[in-house]
Amino acid sequence: MRAAVHEGRDHLVLVDDLDVEEPRPGEVLVSVSHCGICHSDLSFLDAGLGSDQPIVLGHEAAGTVEAVGPGVTTTVPGDRVLLTPLAPCGHCYWCARGEPTACESAHAFLGGTRPDGSTPFSRGGDPVLRGVGVGAFCEQTVVPESGVVRLDFDTPLDVACVLGCAIQTGVGAVVNTAGVEAGATVLVTGLGGIGISVVQGARLAGALQVIVSDPVAERREAALHFGATLAIDPLVDDVPARVLEATGGVGVDYAFEAAGVAALVSTCLDATRRHGTTVVVGVDATMATTELLPVMLALQGKRILGTLLGDCHPQRDIPMLVAAWRAGRLDLEGMVSHRLDLAEVNEGMDRLRQAAGIRTVLEVAGS
Repeated sequence: MRAAVHEGRDHLVLVDDLDVEEPRPGEVLVSVSHCGICHSDLSFLDAGLGSDQPIVLGHEAAGTVEAVGPGVTTTVPGDRVLLTPLAPCGHCYWCARGEPTACESAHAFLGGTRPDGSTPFSRGGDPVLRGVGVGAFCEQTVVPESGVVRLDFDTPLDVACVLGCAIQTGVGAVVNTAGVEAGATVLVTGLGGIGISVVQGARLAGALQVIVSDPVAERREAALHFGATLAIDPLVDDVPARVLEATGGVGVDYAFEAAGVAALVSTCLDATRRHGTTVVVGVDATMATTELLPVMLALQGKRILGTLLGDCHPQRDIPMLVAAWRAGRLDLEGMVSHRLDLAEVNEGMDRLRQAAGIRTVLEVAGS
């Protein structure tokens, strides 16, 4: 089958001879319809993430079930499904405590293999890794049963796919991780797919003020469309100072670092009020650090929280997010700024490097 494979270079290689196994017990074979390009995918190319083995990236996808392995009971061939990263096992220490994004098996998938070290992909007899447990920059993939969520047949897969990562992560960070309440004040730094999703989550939660910051004017304008109340250009203004001014000298209740820039964690902390909360959503793939002052955290009672995939439980949260979209409370269509074929994946990566638009979605089936 056709696939875009990362082979350790700064671009992906389009191949037509990738092999995929039949699903094992508890697994599902999915024909991928559409897949969004996430900044995490770009980090494999530009920040040297991954390994020396070839890997199929892409983890924000939707498609149709082609086959199921023994023991699968929640989906059947022909179902339309959303694929989700970090498929939880449902029975480990963390799953038993309602923390599926910390699942031991799910984190094993981050390495590109099943928990037993195998992979459903191969090329010329050599193993090819499955990125973030999904591997959707190809026509078909095999994932755990808990890694798919059924969708109604009238759900457009080209927009539903953004639920898989961007929306889950951004809205989940607001609702699940931070627990933003109605009437709260919020700051969002970074307005790519994740940041815009945080904005949407803040609006859904009933935030009174949603202040945003991004150096790209187009993204600031988009954020206002999605519910932001004030947009700041960090190249012109001091973000914490503008936030203090907008909140009567208090600071925001919640700040979200959504750009994956370590230095912005300090910006968020400076912009939050006493006893305020900063949520680190973006991943700085450069592994950069930022200086923090413990005395400030202690004396002012400020908190820092990390989140992965918005602390979402896909089987619980995806149906709620779809319902919010159907009710007109969540804008998925507006998230998709560019549409490309799988063969144009490197153009999509370049758009992301240039901070162009919000989300590029690849048409995988039939491309």
